[in-house]
Amino acid sequence: MQERGTISFPQGIAKIVTRTDLQGCGAWPRAFLDKCKDHRFYEIVEQTLAQDFEYRYLLLEDESGEVRAIQPVFFVRQNLVEGVPGKFRSIVDLVRKKFPRFLTMRVLMVGCAAGEGHLGACRPEDERWTAEALLASLKTYARRNKASLVVLKDFPAKYRPVLGSFSSNGYARVPSMPMTRLALDYRDFDEYLSTLSRVTRKSLRRKFRKAERAPKIDMEVVSDITPQIDEIYPLYLQVHERSRFKFETLTKDFFCSLGERMPERARFFIWRQLGRIVAFSCCMIHDGTIYDECLGLDYKVALDLHLYFYTLRDVIGWAIASGLRSYCSGPLNYDPKLHLGCELVPLDLYVMHTRAFFNPIFRRALKYLEPTRHDPILRRFPNADQL
Repeated sequence: MQERGTISFPQGIAKIVTRTDLQGCGAWPRAFLDKCKDHRFYEIVEQTLAQDFEYRYLLLEDESGEVRAIQPVFFVRQNLVEGVPGKFRSIVDLVRKKFPRFLTMRVLMVGCAAGEGHLGACRPEDERWTAEALLASLKTYARRNKASLVVLKDFPAKYRPVLGSFSSNGYARVPSMPMTRLALDYRDFDEYLSTLSRVTRKSLRRKFRKAERAPKIDMEVVSDITPQIDEIYPLYLQVHERSRFKFETLTKDFFCSLGERMPERARFFIWRQLGRIVAFSCCMIHDGTIYDECLGLDYKVALDLHLYFYTLRDVIGWAIASGLRSYCSGPLNYDPKLHLGCELVPLDLYVMHTRAFFNPIFRRALKYLEPTRHDPILRRFPNADQL
């Protein structure tokens, strides 16, 4: 367990605090004020996703004592070959029968345990100062707590200029699994559909017709999922268990708290057939964009009715009708997103071993461990070079 304390650096001081310490701190709501996942989201994540995460916050003060940033961090024991397929993974699994912790390390993660990372600067103009303060303090904090790696987790590519000092000071920047985005410059879903390739249009229409021949499927949109949580949660788990990447597992309390604490942003889409919920989607809305966070499907009917595409049609159609400008979805499942005209939203990992003599070896190993290397679909996106 971490020890509370402080770390001094040339620009100021980093105070190690807990979420309880932040209650009543005026700087905390300002740290992520312009982000979809603001300070409330980080509180929800800590309160509902305990799992094996140890959460802390770096309260960064300058020399005058002004709080310039509050950066969420957490410790986790990470499987370094998560999502790596093929022969190499088979060898690792064999070794782990004898040595269960082989290629797992205690890691200090910077960012969000359930989403992309952002710098917690209290003002946009403080982002570069925040980056320099983190660069000066993270290694010390990690070594104090016996973490082997420091990882800035899933930071959008827009931070590359600000985080350039990390790349030139021992950190390796490698691509993480990207999100995707679709511009919604259309009158309705049918107009959007007309922009896709003939083959894709034909395939989608065939899928929709098959679903429509089945008993009617009704959609409902709510901001509070609590009354339906016992029905939708098993559907989330069905999709989650099929994924190769399982960094975090969302909980019932997470979904309920999201609607309770962030009702103006949370939107839950529910699809029922014959009164039974067969699919749901957890989304968030902010600044003209709908973020499709996760999906739940009843696989007793999902594949036969092509519910993935059916639900996607409804969410995009709803977003267009609501005047939203873009649709953004999380990592993975890239093949359909490629054919649906989405573009990649690159995310970066900044990784450093806390022991300098290990870093040259570790940087080479990262080329083989980084997750995008093993997904050939990514290379087919028009903006794949941005990864």
